[in-house]
Amino acid sequence: MFEISLHILDILQNSIKAGASLITVRLTLKGNMLTVVIEDNGCGMSKEFVARVCDPFVTTRTTRKVGMGISLFKAGAEASGGSFSIHSREGVGTTVTAVFDISCIDCPPLGDINGTMISQFVCHPEIDFIYSFTTDKGQMEFDTRAVKQVLGDEVSLDTPEVMQWMQESIKEELEQIEANVN
Repeated sequence: MFEISLHILDILQNSIKAGASLITVRLTLKGNMLTVVIEDNGCGMSKEFVARVCDPFVTTRTTRKVGMGISLFKAGAEASGGSFSIHSREGVGTTVTAVFDISCIDCPPLGDINGTMISQFVCHPEIDFIYSFTTDKGQMEFDTRAVKQVLGDEVSLDTPEVMQWMQESIKEELEQIEANVN
């Protein structure tokens, strides 16, 4: 995978397959270090499986015998001079943390993280998502639970007008952060 946003998408799909009802994605940019934390309340993994999960030949899929997503995410973070960790508890959930040095030539680009997140909000309206992006200039947080509360049961997140509003809202909040001068 050539973009961090695609790695995030892969981890989100793992969380969804694990039965998560709440998935939190936090990006924090401090100096040259980008920290990505993805946390879910899915079924979690055993200690034994967590110990092997970064091996590309370990997967829970039955359609193929390799699971490259987590191992590639780890390799990308470490190649940029960053780090990677995964913590999980059965019946509780999983937290994946990847740190990238964005000044490193080997660091993949972030990609369209906002598009990635919006696609998941729309494709999985039954799941609650919290998406935040924090920089030295400020923080943006988008919580689909708040949007669902306003919309009620009559309107879904996958409604085209709602999707467009979510895209514009996130874009505006990120532009406000960028415009802040401390």
